[in-house]
Amino acid sequence: MATSTDEPEKTTVNIRMTESQLADIDAAWKEAGYGNRSEFLRDIARDAAKHPEFNRADLKAMLASEVEIQEGRTHSSDDVKEQLGIDDGDAGDDDE
Repeated sequence: MATSTDEPEKTTVNIRMTESQLADIDAAWKEAGYGNRSEFLRDIARDAAKHPEFNRADLKAMLASEVEIQEGRTHSSDDVKEQLGIDDGDAGDDDE
């Protein structure tokens, strides 16, 4: 039966983890602005279940990129082309 706010009924789930894992989770939910640990854990469980194609390496790369953007360490496409030695005239030249 739904609650008065039409939210689905919630079930309590017990999990075991180390104290250090719990400390990491507590720091993460507070830093992310969640109201409590349960909200945070529900969101990460839902995201993991709905988006299993994301793995840890992908998430770490995305986070690293986000940090670079926030710190202003971005590059224009022209900068990248220059670093890689790519000339716009080279694109599609398979005749050589």
